[in-house]
Amino acid sequence: MKIAASGALLAAILISAPAGAAPSPEMRVFTSQQGSTLKARFSAVAGDQVTIVREDGRTMTLPLSALSAADQEYVRQQSGGSAPAGIAEASPSGFKPAPNPNDKLTVEEVNSVAGQPLFSDKPLWERPAAEVAAALGLRQESKTPTQSSYRSYPKDDYRLFGARPYSVALYAAGDRVTALSIVYANKGDLFGSKGSAEMHFDKDTPPEEAAKIVKTAMDKDLTSITESMSGKLGAPKKERFGEGKVGRMNMQRWDWRGQAVLLAEAEGEYVGLQVVTAQFADSGGKVARTSDAVIRDQAKKHLENRPNGDVVIKDIPMVDQGPKGYCVPATAERAMRYLGVPADMYILANAGETGYGGGTSVNALLQGVARHIKAKGRSFDSFQGDMKIKDLARHIDKGVPVIWALYSTDGFNKTANERTAARKDVTDWAAWKQKVTTEAAANTLSKNDKSAHVVLIIGYNKDTNEIAFSDSWGERYMERWITVDEANKVSQNSFYTIGF
Repeated sequence: MKIAASGALLAAILISAPAGAAPSPEMRVFTSQQGSTLKARFSAVAGDQVTIVREDGRTMTLPLSALSAADQEYVRQQSGGSAPAGIAEASPSGFKPAPNPNDKLTVEEVNSVAGQPLFSDKPLWERPAAEVAAALGLRQESKTPTQSSYRSYPKDDYRLFGARPYSVALYAAGDRVTALSIVYANKGDLFGSKGSAEMHFDKDTPPEEAAKIVKTAMDKDLTSITESMSGKLGAPKKERFGEGKVGRMNMQRWDWRGQAVLLAEAEGEYVGLQVVTAQFADSGGKVARTSDAVIRDQAKKHLENRPNGDVVIKDIPMVDQGPKGYCVPATAERAMRYLGVPADMYILANAGETGYGGGTSVNALLQGVARHIKAKGRSFDSFQGDMKIKDLARHIDKGVPVIWALYSTDGFNKTANERTAARKDVTDWAAWKQKVTTEAAANTLSKNDKSAHVVLIIGYNKDTNEIAFSDSWGERYMERWITVDEANKVSQNSFYTIGF
């Protein structure tokens, strides 16, 4: 909604809080360039678009330039001088990409190359994320007050830029697109299992010629995409893009009306394509860091203390790993994006040197991911031993989730699913404590090396001796509960945290 042109528009449309409503401690009075005011709290910023939440709970996005100089500075301080956690900045107002012959191509011509109705007269980041997601057939994967994502694992006959993608992910800040990430042939999805969620442990045995199969598939996709793009947009520019030893790679680049299409090959790992702003591409993909102080303050605000004694971290982005064993990189991406570190599970899988289908030692994967995290300016720590709520609480009370390595057996998942469902109807928590304590003592859960897995521990209840954990299997697995005694029966006794 545009408000920069008229202070009257700001006053008439935005200020609708109930008379006499007392603002929460996070509320402040925002002032437009014309002097109109609005009570709201800051939510997110992407390039020149800031998202705020009014007193009535309704969210709106407006140009940063519409606000007073003091409010613009406040927004920059709240966002650490950069885009929201883990999201690349959109083009700021006033940025003018270099003239490009491709700009003469029509929307219809460029969409014929994309193979889907992706582009319009407006750049991607000036469009509502839901609109772009619908055009690509993507389902919402995650939504928090500051960021959202949409993802799909398309069927065999789906084509995008001349090849079949295995994963299409759209990221947004507020309700505006910030990036589109597409992954084609890769060693995870090519050897994924027949199912998702708990079923991803039922893997096919990777063939002996796995490396040759991956290379053949990757070469085919690279050729198809390059020919499709070059046939209409001309020969690509060759550039380096990304950050860090693992994240930085060679790219082929095509531009159209300020939007850069980047095609990359991570040798032996995956073929990927991104659509980003021309400015972001010009910068080589460097993302401004969000300060520790800002992240520390934001993390505490995500803690929810419930009347029954539950302490739970809310608003952690969901990442659905799909039908492959990417629980480690998917879980790490969730924790990193939540704590202000740009992340993509396919790049993290590369950093962790995953096996075909996603397997490999959990510890080895996490140590590889740790190098990537530290390069992004965040700490990565670990501790071992039996699970104890007091140890978990030291991190969760700061708003920091804990990565837990366990054996996610059928018995464990059955117990967690049933316990979580039953918990929704509890009114007598003293009786519930007695019930789960008795059940935990009798539960014959055991460890199984074939079901090695990681999850995020996102909460606890000291009174009932339970923990809340979250799997990278989609929204249905956002929050599940089990007792500490049962958790220890399937634990690998290893815990990891991404901190500040």
